[in-house]
Amino acid sequence: MVSRVIPVDEFDLVIFGATGDLARRKILPGLYRRFLAGQMPENARIIGAARSEMDDAGFKTLVREAIDEFVDKSKRDAEQIDSFVSRLAYVPIDATGEGGWDSLKQLVRQDVVQAFYFSVAPSLFGALAERLHSNNIANSLARIVVEKPFGRDLATAKALNATLAEHFHETQIYRIDHYLGKETVQNLMAVRFANILFEPLWNSQYIDHVQITVAETVGVGGRGAYYDRSGAMRDMVQNHLMQLLCLIAMEPPYHFDPNAVRDEKLKVIRALQPVPADDIVRGQYLGHKRSDGTGVPGFVEDAENPTTKTESYIAMKAEIANWRWKGTPFYLRTGKKLRARTSEIAITFKEPPHSIFDAAEGWRENVLVIRLQPNEGMNLKVMIKEPGPGGMRLVQVPLDMSFAEALGEGGTDIPDAYERLIMDVIRGDQTLFMRGDEVEAAWEWADPIINGWETRGDKPQGYDAGTSGPEDALMLMHRDGRRWREIKE
Repeated sequence: MVSRVIPVDEFDLVIFGATGDLARRKILPGLYRRFLAGQMPENARIIGAARSEMDDAGFKTLVREAIDEFVDKSKRDAEQIDSFVSRLAYVPIDATGEGGWDSLKQLVRQDVVQAFYFSVAPSLFGALAERLHSNNIANSLARIVVEKPFGRDLATAKALNATLAEHFHETQIYRIDHYLGKETVQNLMAVRFANILFEPLWNSQYIDHVQITVAETVGVGGRGAYYDRSGAMRDMVQNHLMQLLCLIAMEPPYHFDPNAVRDEKLKVIRALQPVPADDIVRGQYLGHKRSDGTGVPGFVEDAENPTTKTESYIAMKAEIANWRWKGTPFYLRTGKKLRARTSEIAITFKEPPHSIFDAAEGWRENVLVIRLQPNEGMNLKVMIKEPGPGGMRLVQVPLDMSFAEALGEGGTDIPDAYERLIMDVIRGDQTLFMRGDEVEAAWEWADPIINGWETRGDKPQGYDAGTSGPEDALMLMHRDGRRWREIKE
């Protein structure tokens, strides 16, 4: 299978925070891979901008080192790397002052697509937007890309949206959520809306429940102070898991159009019911010390806050109040220091209305599992007769599709989420980016949940690192006669 490369217009991409961790790990290596794929026009340019005093040569060295560290060896070609870095330039810049803006203005062209990536702290978004405007650098068609967090509550999200709106139109603002750039997430829409097989069954009449899991094996070491102010609800549920839920639950848009898709996602968020305290479980991973003084730090140690009540794990039961989903619960969970790193959506279908087979003969539910990571793909568990002469005994088998095996080997390379999303910015396609009203609606749902446990003074339940999370999370499912899927690679 041959990949169809969609061309992009000539562009200038300015990366604010170009010497930071996100730029080194994701943005710059991703741009190099898109260059290899032929998606970078001859005169396209990438301009790094950051506080660090550095010249073009120093920035090119930094980018070469990032490619060497974060790009697969099979794609590291010396001649191609030379050609890629020849497109780079660098400007030391003061985000909140005047230093460097004249130099940036001299570099950025007015007659090509302009994109400005704010890979910086949210507190600098307003200053960058204001200076791009006041220095007449951004033209009327320029795009800005902003990273999460988009506020920490409804009030700050509204304030951030208002600040950006002072200088850029909503059609120019790209709020990036890298989960939406994953191949499997986008294929979720294709599976639903391009196949008659699933859409007639995609409702509460046939679906028993939905589980969305994002599990990580790492803790918050190195970013404990940030995470202590955020927690799993703000860091993961309000944005990443919310977006996954919307794509599963939304109605078919009238067309695959940015605003049509985002209109339907917004309807889902507004239909979410308030979540009672009994339907929420919060946890913190525990540390342990050995007799020799060594050991593994817990969340309290990583956050450097012995009295912290911030959660590193959260599980909840969400309900959507509309005709399609009334009575079908959505179970969400995410956490740090869990048994395995995995992200998946599992749609469990109901039992047949009448079974001609005895219950003891091995019947199990049909489950559609959409794997986001690792090994992106889909798996549909169906029942068949167990081979052999032993009578009509049922066994569950998977119809398994790995995207890497089906499309990657000798065919289509699957791009990283950041690669896809940055190219969408250049093309002016906002389908996979959050709109301002969508962000605010998500906070409107999340704020009462957070305020509830803060008012009550609830403390998260401890759980051992390397497990599936707190014991109470198991009970959240057991009381409904269900159970979580096992967390495994």
